[in-house]
Amino acid sequence: MPEMRFRVRWPDQIESLCYSPSLVIKDYFQPGQSYPLPEFVKYSREALEIASERVRQKYGYTCSSAMSQLAEIEAKASQFLDSDNPQVSVIEFIE
Repeated sequence: MPEMRFRVRWPDQIESLCYSPSLVIKDYFQPGQSYPLPEFVKYSREALEIASERVRQKYGYTCSSAMSQLAEIEAKASQFLDSDNPQVSVIEFIE
């Protein structure tokens, strides 16, 4: 199963390298685009849950790395909930 990483820039300008066990991330994000924080979290959740399910279908168990990545994204996003119009930029895909 092709896995990938995607680099994002948070509202505080800190960059994170994120993991997905599937290329499904490409269906949700575009490098060079910025997303409102709630939209970024929602799309990340959808994509990583699909990716984890694809792992389950192929190997018989969900992907704990995808769920850990989602937890990290949600935790980081919670730091900006009180910010005015926080945006997350998707910088690049790394396959």
